[in-house]
Amino acid sequence: MEKELTPGTRIDHEKYGEGIVSTVSIAGYEVFFARGGKMELSRSNTDFEIIEAVESTDDSPKVSVADLEKVFNYLLEQTGTVPEIIEFADKWTGGTLVLKPQDDKLKPHEMPLDGFFHKIVMVRDRLRVLEQNINSHPKLTDEDKVNLQQYITRIYGSLTSFNIIFKNKEEHFVGTSSNK
Repeated sequence: MEKELTPGTRIDHEKYGEGIVSTVSIAGYEVFFARGGKMELSRSNTDFEIIEAVESTDDSPKVSVADLEKVFNYLLEQTGTVPEIIEFADKWTGGTLVLKPQDDKLKPHEMPLDGFFHKIVMVRDRLRVLEQNINSHPKLTDEDKVNLQQYITRIYGSLTSFNIIFKNKEEHFVGTSSNK
């Protein structure tokens, strides 16, 4: 039987840990997890337990993103899983990433560098979660874990081009040629 969730409900997922349901759709749930960030769960997913259910009524107040952030930050502090703060290099503050096509008839795409930086940091965080899941997976052999870890190390190596946007060198991506 499927578990019916409502926004604000706290759950504990087998893989991602504690999370809070932010939105409910026909297909599933959007949940913010302490270890995995924002994830989509299908309605048929049963890999979680409800920690604290929130009853849904027609007159229940809508939960704002700001309220969810406060609750999520509180949970992170309580569980000791406050995410690492990664600093953006000062020289890029207020900068813009511009992707200009070769064809002058096409419009360039611009995005704030801090938004791009956030996406790069999220890629790194999700790679770290993937590493943890691989290393703790009960059905993978040690050889499988090593092979998968080598792919992740190569991915880190491919991302070293983005190290210029990090303020601190210890936060850089490190590939196979460095002493990681």
